[in-house]
Amino acid sequence: MAPTLDAQHLDGRLLLALPGMPDTRFEDAVIALCLHNEEGAMGIGVGHELDGISLHMLLKDLDIDPGTAPDAAIHFGGPVEPQRGFVIHSPDYTGAGTITPSPLWSVTASREILTSIAQGEGPKQWLIALGYSGWGAGQLESEMREHGWFAADSHPGILFDTPVDDRWHAIWVAEGVDPSHLSGQTGRA
Repeated sequence: MAPTLDAQHLDGRLLLALPGMPDTRFEDAVIALCLHNEEGAMGIGVGHELDGISLHMLLKDLDIDPGTAPDAAIHFGGPVEPQRGFVIHSPDYTGAGTITPSPLWSVTASREILTSIAQGEGPKQWLIALGYSGWGAGQLESEMREHGWFAADSHPGILFDTPVDDRWHAIWVAEGVDPSHLSGQTGRA
């Protein structure tokens, strides 16, 4: 018997906002789900970039020499603790505080990983985000039942190699769904 949505832990999946998402901050959102259990869920947005801030600016603010790091946009990780930074990266790097919600990607929230990236010693692939999204016990499951989110498989090729503005669409296509056929309204039978 397949587990019910309430019994599934969705760590390592990519949450896609469905059309008609009532919270406009999450329109076309792609969220890397880092933790999901009976106590709640936590994820980091990787579908929208922040205006006016880049990796080199962030490193300068932290007194880290950018070294060989290419300048890159910073993602809107979510509305919770927007001053807190996270690096979603390929699993070839492990450092203090690294967790691996998926065998395809890891997440680290430390100054150490930023220094490693600046020195050219960090993970091969990475994205940096400020803030995160959080859900209390049962909240994500409820939002999924009420036409808010779809849990897609991890797609590291899309996550790291697809331009941010194309990720939401590309993940739907990888899941076998034509997003133009999605509706912002649901019905009841």
